[in-house]
Amino acid sequence: MNGESATGDNDDGPLIDARGLTFGYTAAPVVDDVDLRVDRGEYVGIIGPNGSGKSTLLRLLLGLHEPDSGSVELLGHPAREFAERERVGYVAQDVTKDEKRMPITVAEVVLMGRFPHAGFGRVTQADRDRAREALRTVGIEHLADRRITALSGGQRQRTYIARALAGEAELLVLDEPTVGVDAESVDAFFDLLDDLVADGLTVLLVEHDIGAVIERTARVVCLNREVYFDGPPVAFAESDALDRAYGTNIRREAGGIVT
Repeated sequence: MNGESATGDNDDGPLIDARGLTFGYTAAPVVDDVDLRVDRGEYVGIIGPNGSGKSTLLRLLLGLHEPDSGSVELLGHPAREFAERERVGYVAQDVTKDEKRMPITVAEVVLMGRFPHAGFGRVTQADRDRAREALRTVGIEHLADRRITALSGGQRQRTYIARALAGEAELLVLDEPTVGVDAESVDAFFDLLDDLVADGLTVLLVEHDIGAVIERTARVVCLNREVYFDGPPVAFAESDALDRAYGTNIRREAGGIVT
């Protein structure tokens, strides 16, 4: 995995640096005065109730929305002007939409991650080797020739992560990646993320499973339009941020958390 900046312009600075982000689709803000800094090598989980602005925040951080106020830098550049998109692997909630209509294999999806690196627009054997290595890293090399439409939810998620790795992404951003994935595959998926973080990848994860975020990530950001908590999982579990952010939509049962 390539843990260094392709241009060397952000080796010491944060990968994400957002200050005072505010954005609304109407007059009411969906994201209100949010500060968020993500440093290289961090594993950050964002949680919040439905409609709390989590996905919108990700799109602001990636420069896909223009904030109404505030600023955000992505890998050392204004997010809206950031051009080296291969340095960020973004797996959105609707990532499977286009592939469902395309007769494309797993290997072809992953190889797309090499296109920005292909000299003169030509994919070389070295590019194919890098894509194959990414498939091995996420444990689905045996699925290389299978159609993307034939995969389970967990296998598809691994395919998109492999595409990001093939593109030498420095930051992996995941929006609700375990929705529709069976419990056994969810555990294996989080094991994979643990391995990738240990190998130096930075991960920013929006996840509905609060327990998994507390157990797996190194830092919890609790959002409901504004940030209610940002810090270590143990401190979050001991705080009242969960109740304040979720209100009556949260219940605690037998030491677990149910939304």
